[in-house]
Amino acid sequence: MNRDLKLESEEQELLDSYERDEWHSIAKLQERLSQYQADAMATFEAMGLVSIALPQEDIQAIREKAATVGMSYQALIANILHQYALGNLVEKPHGA
Repeated sequence: MNRDLKLESEEQELLDSYERDEWHSIAKLQERLSQYQADAMATFEAMGLVSIALPQEDIQAIREKAATVGMSYQALIANILHQYALGNLVEKPHGA
């Protein structure tokens, strides 16, 4: 290996480990990756993290409304959903 490379200490440790042949293939890699993904999703759900896709124009409108009340758009979305979950916000009937 080219010893003239300037590596950070962590990079050098990884390279040294590789050169000592300490790296091995993982058995059933795809199965383990699927399990790790499932574990990560369960962690996000347990933490209450949600990912949703919104149209760009909705995000922009929410950003503008949030700015007028001095909060982040994420906080405004969380507040709206919280108020809805509590029953403080209700849907209007169509045509009302």
